[in-house]
Amino acid sequence: MQTLQPDDHDDPKGLIRESFRIEGITEAECRSILIDWALSLPPGREERAALARLAARHAVDQPAHPMARLIAQALAVPAPGRPVRRGGRAGKLAPNGGQRRN
Repeated sequence: MQTLQPDDHDDPKGLIRESFRIEGITEAECRSILIDWALSLPPGREERAALARLAARHAVDQPAHPMARLIAQALAVPAPGRPVRRGGRAGKLAPNGGQRRN
């Protein structure tokens, strides 16, 4: 396992790094840590890319760790696509029977 610097841009609080050091940590605890990690990222940071880099650093050495499994699950979910704008008539019709929106 690599030792990371405290100024790691992908893990600013060291939450992911520390979770891999906790013996007996549960999946529920890892979920809570993962949410806290996501909320601690600076604006504009690409979460999926940061998570992939963290997985390469930590999960490779401990693939059975609950955090490694959660990271793998998160990365397995397809990235959301670009939202499709529904303009024209289709955008003005409500889904319930085609009634016009006001």
